[in-house]
Amino acid sequence: MNSRSEAKAELAKLLAEKQRRAERTKLLRMYPETGALRRQLYPKHMAFFRAGVEHQERCMMAANRVGKTYGVGGYETVLHLTGRYPDWWEGRRFDHPIEAWAAGDTGETTRDIVQSVLFGKIDDLGTGLIPADDIVGEPSRRAGITGAIDTAAIRHRSGGTSLIGFKSYDQGRKKFQGTAKHVVWLDEEPPADVYQEALMRLMTTSGLMLCTFTPLEGMTDIAAQFIAAIGV
Repeated sequence: MNSRSEAKAELAKLLAEKQRRAERTKLLRMYPETGALRRQLYPKHMAFFRAGVEHQERCMMAANRVGKTYGVGGYETVLHLTGRYPDWWEGRRFDHPIEAWAAGDTGETTRDIVQSVLFGKIDDLGTGLIPADDIVGEPSRRAGITGAIDTAAIRHRSGGTSLIGFKSYDQGRKKFQGTAKHVVWLDEEPPADVYQEALMRLMTTSGLMLCTFTPLEGMTDIAAQFIAAIGV
């Protein structure tokens, strides 16, 4: 191989490594100060984050494809799990490791949407919003659902380890009983009994409830609760 070919091969190798690292540190490039995706263009997202200082329960109820799951629920959940708050962050902060739940409609949709947003591909963990270097060990798997994670440990910047567990509404209210949590993220609208049970897990920690959904079922109890809260 001549020197020019060697240089091209080395450049290709470096570019591949740069791409690999970029895919595993997506969190760090969210909501930049400048550019096409600058946070100034997302005032409702910023307002949602700020509201966490005063409000335990928050909901991003909006149309599909506006960034509810990835840019709101997933993003904030990962900040709390890792402690990697950006300098501009004006929302709630935890200065210690947390325990969190993330949930969706079914085991399959939780795997395909919520888990994917946080972890990326099951055979390439770290390509989601959680930086690859912050995933501690191998996540435990959920029985009966191929490729689904049950719980995972996440490195927190304080030096400790956060825990994230996955649930689904089709498991029923009783599966949301148990230990206290600091954050619960419910992606897609939950049944009222599941919501109330999950909310109970936050009482002793002054934890945060994050809801992200499109109100496809109309004026349900949960949708009405949040709409009434803003006086609409």
